[in-house]
Amino acid sequence: MAQAGTAAKDAPQLRKSSWKRTALIWLSRYGTIVGLVLMVVFFSANAPGIFLSRANFLNILSQASLTAIIASGLTYTLVVGEFDLSIGYVASFVGLIVTGLMAYQGFPIWLSIVCALLLGAAIGALNGVLVTKVRINAVISTLGIGTMLTGIGFTYSSFPIATGIPRAFTDISLGRLVFGLPNPVIIMVIVLIALWVILNKTDIGQKMQAVGGNLEAARLSGIRVDRIKIFAFATAGFCAALTGTLLSSLLGSGTLAAADGYLLDAFAAVFLGSATLKEGEFHITGTLVGVLILAVGFNGLSIFGAPTHFQPIFKGGILVLAVGMSALARRYAASV
Repeated sequence: MAQAGTAAKDAPQLRKSSWKRTALIWLSRYGTIVGLVLMVVFFSANAPGIFLSRANFLNILSQASLTAIIASGLTYTLVVGEFDLSIGYVASFVGLIVTGLMAYQGFPIWLSIVCALLLGAAIGALNGVLVTKVRINAVISTLGIGTMLTGIGFTYSSFPIATGIPRAFTDISLGRLVFGLPNPVIIMVIVLIALWVILNKTDIGQKMQAVGGNLEAARLSGIRVDRIKIFAFATAGFCAALTGTLLSSLLGSGTLAAADGYLLDAFAAVFLGSATLKEGEFHITGTLVGVLILAVGFNGLSIFGAPTHFQPIFKGGILVLAVGMSALARRYAASV
């Protein structure tokens, strides 16, 4: 009888704890999406004629496209448990090279782009080899390679390359071939779908997740861990090169350091994405949500006339807040 009475007395407390656990788990998975929706509602209510316009919607997608492409490649390296701090440098370097191949070497547009993308993938693969075969820490290796690229790019052209670039090259980023959508948005969608399919529906994607989940278990199960990591780094390099190529097309010139700022944007988006839908896991869908949060936030700040130095404040603040709240929610949910 005493045990039954104790159980009845504890039942409300157990139900309360269960409710808290459920609510906090929900917050840890969907808090970033709720935040994105609230931002859209706030900006829509305060600037409905501007924020809700089709032109502004396309502007947000255009701003998000290049960040999404480079961040999706970075997602792969984080999935396998590594970092790549060279992606911004790679994008800038390749953007300079692709315009130089056309302006200085006289290469046709298609060949210049192919060479640029292969160069990006090769740099990424080199990062992977240094990390897996030479056993250099990924942070040191990728930062060192990125710094070297800055010097090499300056040697190739110490001035921006703005002449001798075909008009057709700039039309790649400025054109709208499908449904009136900017071409970079279409390319972004293709890249995101392709990387999502590879990560979630293919054998190599499952191996990548296995490597990131438990390195030793993956190695013991016969997975060639080094090859998987090299593939992830090569993908990050390819996506960075694609971003640099599209940025050069958009600017109509090749400029050293033009894409360096995408490094922080990409990391902010990917880590925001890790607090979305899944508990601390890096994935392509989450990365897209993170990119949209940044793009909507930047767009709203611009509409309301906020000084440009508010952007890094917003970027860093939203990253710390979202990831911190998600981590606290998961930790508390596990304890109640």
